Amino acid sequence: MGRGWRADLIVLGVEAALVVAAVAVGAVLNGRGVRLWADAAPLFAVWRPHAGWGTPAALAVAAAVVWRGVDIARRAPWGRLLAFAYAVAVAWTLSLALIDGWSGGLAGRLTPQAEYLTEVPRITDIGAMLSGFTDRILDFRAGSWSTHTAGHPPGALLVFVALDRIGLGGGGPAALVCVLAGATVVVSVPLALRSLGAEAQARAGLPFLVLLPGAVWMGASADAIFAGVAAAGLALLAARRWWLAPLGGLLLGFALYLSYGFVLLVLPALAVLWLRARHRVAALASGAAGVAAVAAAFMVAGFWWLDGYRLVVERYYQGWAADRPYAYWVWANLAALVLCAGPAIGPALRHTLVATARGAALWLPVAAGVAVLAADLSGLSKAEVERIWLPFVVWLMVATAALPERHRRGWLAAQAATALAVNHLLWTWW
Repeated sequence: MGRGWRADLIVLGVEAALVVAAVAVGAVLNGRGVRLWADAAPLFAVWRPHAGWGTPAALAVAAAVVWRGVDIARRAPWGRLLAFAYAVAVAWTLSLALIDGWSGGLAGRLTPQAEYLTEVPRITDIGAMLSGFTDRILDFRAGSWSTHTAGHPPGALLVFVALDRIGLGGGGPAALVCVLAGATVVVSVPLALRSLGAEAQARAGLPFLVLLPGAVWMGASADAIFAGVAAAGLALLAARRWWLAPLGGLLLGFALYLSYGFVLLVLPALAVLWLRARHRVAALASGAAGVAAVAAAFMVAGFWWLDGYRLVVERYYQGWAADRPYAYWVWANLAALVLCAGPAIGPALRHTLVATARGAALWLPVAAGVAVLAADLSGLSKAEVERIWLPFVVWLMVATAALPERHRRGWLAAQAATALAVNHLLWTWW
């Protein structure tokens, strides 16, 4: 056994200990009546072993990717590879969701009272909704927004209003859009890496993106859409043709109106700009112009981001966040991150940090990791981070390119096993 493999096993042991500790301490705290508001802490779920008609499909997809994924990613023509990866990612996400059945796994996920869809039928005037959005953020008032609507800028609600207007209303169509949009990360992330001169790393990490355990929460939560928008924006910002940067800026600007936490996208965005071989200044200026254009449009419509952020922090502590203990979640969140990113993430980051190679394969996961740590320490991400941090997790997965090739199939199997265990042992609420 080589020294590197022993170090990987030590890191894996630390990850396992972190997850076990978070589960054990969470169970004790729940048993004592501490309001974690997460019955299966550190995940927002309940313990409910089950199987479903998605089970054989998920097992088949996992086996196929573990068996052939590494070879296909290495050799397939680029365009065909990305198309195939997208199709497999959709299949993986759908099969995991269908372990819970069509209604429980997809159609019913976005219809509870706390979700955006409950507000959609009430939106008859989009201009009035935007101009009066902040008036309805705080809770315990007549007309207060539902939990998720209040907790995000109005762009998130606009997405589901738009889907409804084009005939994709209701829980089933909205859930499928979440799946299809979330799976685009397996195209956007490799495209960004290739644009930044790291095609080999893009190919090496692609099977891990396809088989991401976080797909459990991609199907179906709005955060899958958020992850897709953010990844596409960063990919366009990285594109060699600098005139695509304004489009990236528009998407990243809109991402700021999907989630307040996306202000942390500035870290991977700056990493992308710094890693560009050419036209950095032009890409920065045009990308910033795109962000500014989106901000101006929302401001003219009557929504000011900073007012929304100030009020959403107040709303945050009107609910469960006031009870959830920071002393537990500040480290238990990281256990949830391990379950979302999979056990390969620790060894992958270790290899990335000790590798002699530098560039996108190093700085993009580092930037994503710093963003996650900032979100964790802020205290504004207490629990439910397995879905909230998905837009950053997909960039952390870039680090898997550094895993030794001879061990990649084993790590892919561990990734698949994690997703399958979570989805079969727990009933997740997202």
